[in-house]
Amino acid sequence: MLGLLVLVAVACGSPAPGPSLAVGATADPEYTLLANLYAAALRSYGTAAHVGIVADPLKAMDSGAVSVVPGFTGRLLQKFAPGATARSDSQVYKALLGVLPEGVAAGDYTTAADDKPALAVTDATAAAWGSRDLTALVSHCAGLRVGAVAHVRGLPTVVGGCTLPAPREFPDAATMFAALRAGDVTAAWTGTADTGVPSDVVVLADRKPELVMAENIVPLYRRNELDTQQVRAINELAGVLDTGSLVDMRHHVAEGRDPRSVAEEWLSGHPLGR
Repeated sequence: MLGLLVLVAVACGSPAPGPSLAVGATADPEYTLLANLYAAALRSYGTAAHVGIVADPLKAMDSGAVSVVPGFTGRLLQKFAPGATARSDSQVYKALLGVLPEGVAAGDYTTAADDKPALAVTDATAAAWGSRDLTALVSHCAGLRVGAVAHVRGLPTVVGGCTLPAPREFPDAATMFAALRAGDVTAAWTGTADTGVPSDVVVLADRKPELVMAENIVPLYRRNELDTQQVRAINELAGVLDTGSLVDMRHHVAEGRDPRSVAEEWLSGHPLGR
């Protein structure tokens, strides 16, 4: 009886586990992967967390169905402030902070990881232009023919002082890059974290001053709902994630691996709090 009383006393004195925080994402593989990264970061700091797949993560966060939503700074800025003109990572983040809805806060953005639109050309074109920077394309604006994968949205129509022609659409990236090699298009739209960029093309670097709006990864969360340790967990991910790691993880997911296991494996090799 005494032993039973001791067990009861210990059980009563132990704090009840907190509820599992939901990290919301659409079924898009990239967003699902990001949500699993933030959920894994929360779990690494002792918070129960899971990923909730929803049609509209921002709406789900507004209703309280999810507490954290990962996204990209530029896309979120355009969502809340269409027509915003900020370009650099810090400018876009600062502008985003100024237009967030009431009750929503933003964590730290990843300074070394992004996935923004980028233009690729052949090595021969880059050599003829004498540069592998995006400014070279602007200098050769006249007569540009641009390709893009069909149904991709949010591509810039103006880069620097160059107003781009409407892109020729292709059914997939492989067909588009074949057209690039054949000279049917001068440049092809891709992304800085795209997994389908061939090794024999040149992705033009967008150096300072940036010509394309920044798209760094950033977590949004319900203000006053996460405690200090939980905010620290999602913020620390910003300091360890880079674009190369994002591309590698996206490759694994595209090959059929479970996004949660991919995220946890990567985080185990890049522990937070160090």
